[in-house]
Amino acid sequence: MASLRSVLATGLLLLSTTANAHFELHHPTPLTGDQSKQATAPCGGGNPEIDQNTATDFHVEGDYVQIFNGHAQGHWLIRATLDPKAAGDWEQLFPIVQQTGRGNFCEPAVTAPSEWVGKKGFLGIGGNAGDGILYACAAVNFVSGSAPSPGGACVNGSSVSASFQPDETLSALVGSSSDSGSTGSETTAPAPAATTSQPSAAAPMMGERLPFGGFALTGVMLLVGAALL
Repeated sequence: MASLRSVLATGLLLLSTTANAHFELHHPTPLTGDQSKQATAPCGGGNPEIDQNTATDFHVEGDYVQIFNGHAQGHWLIRATLDPKAAGDWEQLFPIVQQTGRGNFCEPAVTAPSEWVGKKGFLGIGGNAGDGILYACAAVNFVSGSAPSPGGACVNGSSVSASFQPDETLSALVGSSSDSGSTGSETTAPAPAATTSQPSAAAPMMGERLPFGGFALTGVMLLVGAALL
């Protein structure tokens, strides 16, 4: 019985962690760090030292950015900087997107300035999902051309939709300010010609966490756990 309680407790802990998830950057490869510090600018607990991170290639003529959202709705700012400590000079790479529905959101064609080719920097996500501004970063090598088609690696959850929606709080996170959490002289990305405002829903990715039924499952496991005690 003790071992069963142990297994059940572990399962409940994992479900609780998932249920409370804010958001995760899945691509480019995010910085590792303390996820409990996701509200800490500029990189949500990740270490913003360019020489201490392995950088992922990011194609300036179009590459994909994938995010998992644990909330029913959220706004995303996709930004980037060449600052080796991610301390400022953030530029907005894509119009602010509002995601509706929990799960994976993928934008397949995010561009960066062509003059950044051959340089290293950080791609950053600012998220506003109703519980304050949260952050994530990836160390990237800016390379020429467009990325190969990501295919099944870039899909939206079956219940996810998205549209371009302004968010003044997120817009304040781009510009020349040395404090990456405060307002600077804003640089706004133009809306891309090749992207629709409503990405079509696709089959959810394998391993997508706690879309909707997970909360009900958590409740059932709690009741079973109480019965075993």
